[in-house]
Amino acid sequence: MKLLVTGGAGFIGSAVVRLAIGRGHAVVNLDALTYAACLENVASVAESPNYVFERADIRDRAALDRVFAEHRPDAVMHLAAESHVDRSIDGPGDFIETNITGTYNMLEAARAYWTREGKPEGFRFHHISTDEVFGSLPADPAIKFTEETPYDPRSPYSASKASSDHLVRAWHETYGLPVVMTNCSNNYGPFHFPEKLIPVVILNALAGKPLPIYGKGENIRDWLYVEDHADALLLVVEKGALGRSYNIGGENERTNLDLVKTLCAILDEKRPRSEGSYADLITFVTDRPGHDARYAIDPSRIRTELGWRPSVTVEEGLERTVQWYLDNEAWWRPLLDRQGVGVRLGKGA
Repeated sequence: MKLLVTGGAGFIGSAVVRLAIGRGHAVVNLDALTYAACLENVASVAESPNYVFERADIRDRAALDRVFAEHRPDAVMHLAAESHVDRSIDGPGDFIETNITGTYNMLEAARAYWTREGKPEGFRFHHISTDEVFGSLPADPAIKFTEETPYDPRSPYSASKASSDHLVRAWHETYGLPVVMTNCSNNYGPFHFPEKLIPVVILNALAGKPLPIYGKGENIRDWLYVEDHADALLLVVEKGALGRSYNIGGENERTNLDLVKTLCAILDEKRPRSEGSYADLITFVTDRPGHDARYAIDPSRIRTELGWRPSVTVEEGLERTVQWYLDNEAWWRPLLDRQGVGVRLGKGA
């Protein structure tokens, strides 16, 4: 199968690219190389004869038409997006343009290509989204997001992703475009850009800096190891039912405070401080506006219909992640100089 992967130099996209190449698929990686993208993320497969890189922006329809015509993919895996909630609070315009208008351009380019090719039955447009479109959950562990949960986005980021989800459904219902959709919980793992909680905590700890936790650290997230997510995404694009959405979760709920304490304990073991524990660096900071209390995914549909389950617990995944950052300073060190990294964003001022 030849896959057109948008955002393939980003965190989740690069995991998909690496796994797809490893499984023998041909991959066209389309990425605009904005601030969070890194071609080093796919360096391990860049020399493969099955890999092609196209630098293009999903907001550029002409570029998308050229890529479709030249490479003639069997399926699209659409991951390109602005994804950091804090940045969306400070600058929502980029999220509207990329996540909504960019997805519209992808849908129209894909529909034009699919029509020209005679509407092949095997073609798929796989739209990758987030559980944040569903809003916030109460503390009751019995209540989780399902594919039928009404949308209730609370941030510019989640609103832009909800909009893109609705566009994809509309293009399926109105034009018959063969689509599959997924909504995932919080990803973590190797190659995670250092603006999200887990890499920020790891790198701040190694630098002896405060470990910032919003509010009281009581917000709960369901953590999904990125390589497990990539495995699920490839399964959905190959075997998911047309027009169907699948929630992908790690089945690993933790409060932010518990997660950070776990990271500190792993670092204490792997690279002890000269004095005290890394947990001594934990610092509570003013919460961000509209911070959802809890996310949790019920993955029953993908488990029942496609037989997928996550392969690692959050403790196993965090240990692998910490070790990866310890072993790959040459990857993350240059990223610390990129715009906005290491700066508190999203105060809503």
